[in-house]
Amino acid sequence: MKRNGMKRVSYAIAAGAVLGAVSFTAFASPIAGVVGMTSTDTVTAEANSYSTMAGVSLTVANILSDASSGKASEVAANGAAVVAKSIYEGIAIAQVDNYVNIRTIPSEDGDVVGKLYNKSAATVEATEGDWYKITSGSCTGYVKQEFVVVGDEELAKSVSTRLATVTTQTLYVREEATTDSKIVFMVPEGDDLVVVDESMADTGWVLVNVQDTQGYVSTEFVTLSTEFVQAESKEEEAARLAREEAERQAAAAAARRKTAGSYYTGNGSASYAAPSGAGGAAVVSYAAQFVGNPYVYGGSSLTNGTDCSGFVMSVYSAFGVGLPHSSAAMRSVGYGVDVNAMQPGDIVCYSGHVGIYAGNGTIVNALNQTHGITYTNVNYSPILAVRRIY
Repeated sequence: MKRNGMKRVSYAIAAGAVLGAVSFTAFASPIAGVVGMTSTDTVTAEANSYSTMAGVSLTVANILSDASSGKASEVAANGAAVVAKSIYEGIAIAQVDNYVNIRTIPSEDGDVVGKLYNKSAATVEATEGDWYKITSGSCTGYVKQEFVVVGDEELAKSVSTRLATVTTQTLYVREEATTDSKIVFMVPEGDDLVVVDESMADTGWVLVNVQDTQGYVSTEFVTLSTEFVQAESKEEEAARLAREEAERQAAAAAARRKTAGSYYTGNGSASYAAPSGAGGAAVVSYAAQFVGNPYVYGGSSLTNGTDCSGFVMSVYSAFGVGLPHSSAAMRSVGYGVDVNAMQPGDIVCYSGHVGIYAGNGTIVNALNQTHGITYTNVNYSPILAVRRIY
């Protein structure tokens, strides 16, 4: 059973209030293919959203509504560590080979309402015999206790991802935690960066991964959130599978409409072959022609300069496939595949970066101003998602 139906939920952690109970109440959004990572770490947030690996944005409502005044005082005395601990303590994590069925009653005779995938998160509503009643995503039902681990803070942390979502037009990533420090990278609004160290958060800075380096970003210009995988209902699974098949057929049809040949492009004398054929191998063959061309922040020209998401977008555009100019949004395009099942042409998403899997453990990507469009080891940085178009 594939794991490409997994959904990820962002929990807000309030600065100054402990989460007494976390609500997973979700409402479907009509927006598909866009990552909706807008949950905040502020007490005033009343509706937060989470992105799904199937490309649908859902909303987590009133996540901070159960914070009590007594616990708020405790946080004021003990700081953010108490806040972080509370959110992880109340989460159940699935520990299975693939998924465990969520049933309508605490019995294997109950109807299946959804699937709780390995390492995905839920809240425990009640205990009945050797079953837990859980809520995860849009699913509420029962799972055997033996398939989930409750109250393991370290496990919950290990299966979550702490993200900083850019809220300004261009975010500067700096070498040191000061505005006087050298700018090592720039990141566009809406992109997600993986947070690797929050020990300086009280000073207004966090350390993040970005492409092939690390640097500090000001918390004034990012929204911090924690991402978990959640359950998928039977209806959501059926809709996802139908959508994925439609996307595959549309992409293949668009590629077939493209004619083989050669054409001139750029401002020099270089000639590049037009897209030929369909499928991931054809995508890689086309993209490889542009290795050596420059990296330009915000660009999308395969010849005169492009950034990472502009490169992937422009390569796939040549095959008739429209993609967003955002590495974060590309985590929701196509359909998800396991990192161990990558094929040439798959889109590989990282913290603030994206590339195209070229096979043999490499990606072809617009890396940075120093290296331009180049080949990079696929594991050069932790992989957040792998998305397949064909």
